[in-house]
Amino acid sequence: MNNSVFFGALTVAGLAAGAAAAGTLDDVKARDQLNCGVSTGLVGFSAPNANGEWEGFDIAVCRAVAAAVLGDPNKVEYVPTTGKTRFTALASGEIDMLARNTTWTFSRDVDLKFEFAGVNYYDGQGFMIPKELGVSSAKELDFATVCIQTGTTTELNLADFFRANNITYEPVPIETNAEARQQYLANACDVYTTDASGLAATRATFDDPGNHVILPEIISKEPLGPLVRHGDNEWGDVVRWTLNALVGAEELGITSANLAEKAAGTENPEINRLLGTEGNLGEMLGLDADWAQNALSAGGNYGEIFAKNIGEDTPVGLARGLNAQWTDGGLLYAPPFR
Repeated sequence: MNNSVFFGALTVAGLAAGAAAAGTLDDVKARDQLNCGVSTGLVGFSAPNANGEWEGFDIAVCRAVAAAVLGDPNKVEYVPTTGKTRFTALASGEIDMLARNTTWTFSRDVDLKFEFAGVNYYDGQGFMIPKELGVSSAKELDFATVCIQTGTTTELNLADFFRANNITYEPVPIETNAEARQQYLANACDVYTTDASGLAATRATFDDPGNHVILPEIISKEPLGPLVRHGDNEWGDVVRWTLNALVGAEELGITSANLAEKAAGTENPEINRLLGTEGNLGEMLGLDADWAQNALSAGGNYGEIFAKNIGEDTPVGLARGLNAQWTDGGLLYAPPFR
């Protein structure tokens, strides 16, 4: 008797968990729109262009997920969030996912109850200063005033770094990157610290970027990536494997230029499984067979997205570095599509 009650309770719990997990994917399909949390504006990563259209490296992830699920990369509502508001927006269901240069940490994963879907940019925290200060190392920043975004890992890393090096600083708290840029250029702070990619993106918007130096020290690990709510496993799989599809396609040599040709069928079984001409990966995700084709048609593979938005030929000017494929000495590695 006790056993049957126990198993009955398990079944109810299982059904409840199943209902919760199915929620977001069903909601997005029913709404016919993805609500994607992004930054308030970081050039190259997520910012509105001159026509008011959002674009950038993180925006490309939102677009790829919308294309995979809804067949159209334009079916996205972008919700700007700050370092402080982003987690509340996700936890409350205001957004379906967050794609906003957010660092994967233990407490965010475990204590805040989010699920990181992977890493789309391996980063680290750096420091930017006016060249005229003549400082060549972050360890020379004793008594500096530092612009810092509240509610970020940057805040904690900064305190750790200065304490470890027995130097002091005065924080100038700011909410958004735009505010940091304004305060820094107005000399309200000597230093701006955030992820090195964010510093490069911000510097690219200056009238005289050459007058500002990003110091050599990288003081932290900042694996940045998209995230969803805990218990949202089915939706988490969709976001995770869409990101993996962008990364895996680059390794497999699938580009926006040859996508149609590869989608007609190839000699490589993994390409065929990814693009839906063999197997049933789409069905496993609750999506159409051509989900990955749709995701890749939104903006190309990972390398194309990187080059277009933040690569060395853009004003942001970032080298691939750690974000090269594992086959080229980087950390990018998509699990097998099988």
